Amino acid sequence: MNQQVISVEDISADNAPAIYIKGGLSQFLEAVKVEVGAHVPDLSTRKGREHIASLAAKVSKSKSAVEKPGREYLKRLKEQPKVVEAELKEFVDAMDKLRDETRQPLTEWQAAEDARVDRHNDGIAQLKNTDTEGKSAALIGAMTQDLDAMQIGEDWEEFEEEAHRAKASSLNILREALAKQEKAEAEQAELIRLRQESEARAQKDREEQIAREAADKARIEAEQKAQREREAEERRVRDEQAAAERRENDLKLQTAESERRAAQAERDKIEAQHNAERERDAAKKRAEDAAEKARLDEVARQNAAADEILRQTKAREADLAHKAKVMGAAKDALIGMNITEELARAIVLKIARREIPNVTINF
Repeated sequence: MNQQVISVEDISADNAPAIYIKGGLSQFLEAVKVEVGAHVPDLSTRKGREHIASLAAKVSKSKSAVEKPGREYLKRLKEQPKVVEAELKEFVDAMDKLRDETRQPLTEWQAAEDARVDRHNDGIAQLKNTDTEGKSAALIGAMTQDLDAMQIGEDWEEFEEEAHRAKASSLNILREALAKQEKAEAEQAELIRLRQESEARAQKDREEQIAREAADKARIEAEQKAQREREAEERRVRDEQAAAERRENDLKLQTAESERRAAQAERDKIEAQHNAERERDAAKKRAEDAAEKARLDEVARQNAAADEILRQTKAREADLAHKAKVMGAAKDALIGMNITEELARAIVLKIARREIPNVTINF
């Protein structure tokens, strides 16, 4: 005897005993499989995707239409609860599996679509990255060149127009930041130049003062020495005159000796004059050497000061670049928690400035 075919809509309390038996629900499962299996999935159109979703929903609806009266029948049924429960579970699991299999093409398409949109959104976020805090003009210029060289075409699909707007906006921001940083660095360089010129003028004044003092000292020493020599010469002349007068009263034989001594005295005078000239030249040379040594010492000091300024500048730039990298990593981590870039940047800056109690960033 053939079993009468009952549709889902015909299930009632009266025919439940004939339906909720071992294998009794297979007819409904097969009917739904036939209806779903007759459909060829079409993901290329919106209507096709909506139809797949509709079929999956219809499977869930058919499942509920069979499960609900079965559950009500199961409450009344006292003799075979385990049989009905097992049959229902098998049916529900099969229907869930069929539903998932039916929806699988749409699920896979949706995942691919989400990944595509996320990829474009990430690209837009990269285009909008204009963080120049603590960066030098050279780094900002490199960022501007890299962004300007980035090509935006049809591969951006429906995001192409937004990408063009984001790129143009970011280029304007970066160019303004570059002009501002170049001006600041030029002003700093000008301050350094003016300070160096002032120091150089002060050093030149000190060197000239040292040279003048050394020249004055050498002149005074030479004059004093010449005065001593003149006085000695005068004393010698007086002594010679006295000796000549005594010798004139002595033996005439001593005249030749006196003439010899006079000649020797003249040679001594010339030698003394030569010695005085050599001493003046030596004093002048010592003054010139002292001035040159002072100039070389000041040049070495200025070079050391310039090297120290350069070292400190490089250290500050390296420190700023390191902090920017650490803060950028913290910001990216916050963005990964579905926080907007602006809010993530604000949070990181507040932490870095120690405006949030008990929270710090390790640089």
